[in-house]
Amino acid sequence: MKPRVAAALGAVADVVFPRSCVACGGMADAAPYRHLCSRCVAQIDFIHPPCCETCGAPFYGFVDGERCCPHCEGLSPAYRSGRAAVLSKGPIRALIHELKYRRHLFVLEDVEVIFRACPRILEFVADATLVPVPLHPRKQRERGYNQSELLAETLARAASGKPQVQNLLRRSVDTTTQTAFDRKARLANLKNAFALAEKAVITPGHHYVLVDDVFTTGSTLNSCARVLRHAGCLNLDVVTFGHG
Repeated sequence: MKPRVAAALGAVADVVFPRSCVACGGMADAAPYRHLCSRCVAQIDFIHPPCCETCGAPFYGFVDGERCCPHCEGLSPAYRSGRAAVLSKGPIRALIHELKYRRHLFVLEDVEVIFRACPRILEFVADATLVPVPLHPRKQRERGYNQSELLAETLARAASGKPQVQNLLRRSVDTTTQTAFDRKARLANLKNAFALAEKAVITPGHHYVLVDDVFTTGSTLNSCARVLRHAGCLNLDVVTFGHG
């Protein structure tokens, strides 16, 4: 089907079957977003400098010199720096929930719109290979996909296809969910949970960027970063869609 025909049919379908906002249930009327309403779009909190160089959390107010970030204090990152596009709250949390737990892959359309509105992120990854945080095979079979891989592919599209996506890691231990754990417990839960993928090749000087849905404590991302560092990756950063 030609793109113009597909677009026209899509427009007709939107009139006949109006889309609902995934965050509040109202009418999704906030173009170019397709699955959020204008009221919820207004609540999206894009992250702008100044922000933490380790996790990407925003610093509010005047910043003079180095500042301690409560989100990643004591993390000892195995990567160079981190960026996040938006705060994970309100409509952003709804988008992530729809993607991870309800298999509503259509929300990636709005994720791409958000990434396109983040030039700092797009410039950050333009020369990079994007490495999704892996799921354990059991969990990926149950879900049907790895949301971090889909986010990496979406980010690559937003960056005009310049970055490449490679699955360089595998999850070798089927850990329990991290949701209720603090940082110390998360680190213990993730011990030896990740390994280099079979036949993965690391080019030491190349730019690699780990991609995940949300930066919470950074434990998962840092565990992945340690594996890549041990494999010889010297130029390594982190990007997440949401933070918090």
